[in-house]
Amino acid sequence: MTMSTTIGEEQRSLSFEEVGPAQRGSRSDEVVLAISPAFADFFSKTIVDTPHAEVIRQILAGIEEQEVTARCIRVWHSADLAVLAHTAAKLSGSGIGIGILSRGTAMIHQRDLPRLSSLELFPQCPLLTLDTYRSIGANAAQYAKGESPEPVPTLNDQMARPRWQAKAALLHLKETEQIRKGSKPVEVTPKFTVAAAV
Repeated sequence: MTMSTTIGEEQRSLSFEEVGPAQRGSRSDEVVLAISPAFADFFSKTIVDTPHAEVIRQILAGIEEQEVTARCIRVWHSADLAVLAHTAAKLSGSGIGIGILSRGTAMIHQRDLPRLSSLELFPQCPLLTLDTYRSIGANAAQYAKGESPEPVPTLNDQMARPRWQAKAALLHLKETEQIRKGSKPVEVTPKFTVAAAV
């Protein structure tokens, strides 16, 4: 499925092409990005209407700027952020993975950490900007290189949770409806297309 978004006079579309079962990577210089069941499929934007196409573009750009390889998988069997991120880390040749939910919540994980622990957690998705997503990619890549980057700076708003809680709950419900129980993670390739807006 292809999701489109209009940016200025251009329309950017993102689709994920399924390659096959997700395998453990052999490259020590890679970061695996795990997307949730509904990401850029049932949903096309985060909780604050940031286009998924731009979110993925920024995360991948952050990884590539550090001269690290990025690989994407879709996790079908869960919409739990820790499961996504830990699955990505376990399949990554470097042991570093990123998980992201449709609403925009993200996590950087490491293979040998317990599932509910992580290197960095970004729970307040309404406050995450495209610059933040780019920095998430860059930090994950630095961890993959064995470096210890400063945590990605994020905004903090004590009122964000109560303000967005109802919408977040609805988005989570819709996300979980897309789960395919028993399905294994699949490797996917992001396809970006840009065309003039009609």
